[in-house]
This record gives sequence, structure tokens and C-alpha cells, in this order.
Amino acid sequence: MQYLFGIHPVIEAIRAGKKFDKVLLKQGMEGPAYRELITLIGENQIPYQYVPIEKLNREVRGAHQGVVALISQIDYVDIETLINNALASSDSPVLVILDGVSDVRNLGAIARTLECSGGKGIIVPAKGGAAINAEAVKASAGALMRIDTSKVPNLRLAAYMLKQSGFRLIAATEKTDKSIYETDLTGPIAIVMGSEGKGISDSMLAICDEKAAIPMVGGISSLNVSVATAVVLYESLRQKSQK
Repeated sequence: MQYLFGIHPVIEAIRAGKKFDKVLLKQGMEGPAYRELITLIGENQIPYQYVPIEKLNREVRGAHQGVVALISQIDYVDIETLINNALASSDSPVLVILDGVSDVRNLGAIARTLECSGGKGIIVPAKGGAAINAEAVKASAGALMRIDTSKVPNLRLAAYMLKQSGFRLIAATEKTDKSIYETDLTGPIAIVMGSEGKGISDSMLAICDEKAAIPMVGGISSLNVSVATAVVLYESLRQKSQK
């Protein structure tokens, strides 16, 4: 993990266009420099979190002044650019939306499979999802450096933008009797994957055009989310190869 710390260095880095995964702030901060930092964080939609000073002391050694920023490992693209790039690159692009997936290794594995299967991009929430850090990049075998990744403040808004651009949203969920083998996974699609514990949120399920389940015949009722994503992605690839 790469860090930048100190209130003025972080302010200048944001002004210079540096990308951050998150900014950690000491609880109870005040003053004009702090207010300027908070304004810049808000304007640039950078996730931030208030933490005890003990956590900051553990993260870095040095005069952090109550501010520690986690530097992004990749260059994110905005959702409009991701959509345009995907549609320009293929008649039937595949994207993945991760709703609540919090494990960095799963995120990396999903990105790796997406790239290997010809997928065009991955969409993650700015808050509540796995950090795209050095561990995620390593787990992706570098795929996160090769595919478009968009971090959005609102997954629902991103979903609506995808639908308006011609993508169908396919929810991979057990809350349906229709299997992935009975679902059309060709054309521009965005596959929505939820966390292993909670699955896809109800608000996202309500937006999706279709629900599709992976058949389960064993005694265990669920797959690891990265494995489940791989199954759906390669079923999509199989269907497209037969057209």
C-alpha cells in the first residue's frame, strides 16, 4: 500500500489530479487548511473516513498531521468513458458490476477472469466495496491494469446510465428459477454480482433486467463470488461463440 500524508501534501496532490482510494482523517480536526481539504475531497468525490489517531500512527511513521491518504494503484475511468470504450470495442461487450464485494482477492480474481474472457470493464462502488490496492492488482495478475475500472459514488445511477446506453443488466442471484443456461447472455450486458453474505442488494435487483441463477446440485448452496462470476462470464462467452 502506498501512502501520502500531511494535510498540505494531500491538498496539493488532489489539486494536481492525483487519484486516491481513500483519505483517513483524525477525529476532531478543525482549521482553514482542514476545511479546504474537506472541500477538495467533496469536489473530487474521494472516499474519506474519520479514525482515531492511533490508527493513523499505525499506518505511517512521520508527521501525518491527522491526514493519511491511500494512493490509487490504478488509473480509474469515469463511467461515461467506460461505457463508450466498451461499446466502441465490441458489438456485445460484457461488464461486471460488484455490489458489496469486499474481499480484495475476490475482486482481483474477478478482474482476471473478466479480462481473460474478453470482458471490457468493471464497476465498483466508491464506498462499501473492496479497495483496489496492491493486493488486488496482484490477485488480478495485472488485469486491473488492462481493463477499464470505474469507481462510482452511486451504483444505481451507474446502472441507469448503462441501461440508457443499451446494456441489459443481468443479476446473478439464487432468487430466481431461471438458470444462466436459459438466459440470453449475448449483446451488451452488465453482470451484477453481490457479496457472498448478503448477495445483491434489493435496490440493485429492482433495476436489473433479468435474474439468472447458477444451478447447484451439491450439498453446499453457494459458490465463492469470484468462481460464480467466472461461471457466468464463460457461459456468456460460450453463447456468443455459437452465434
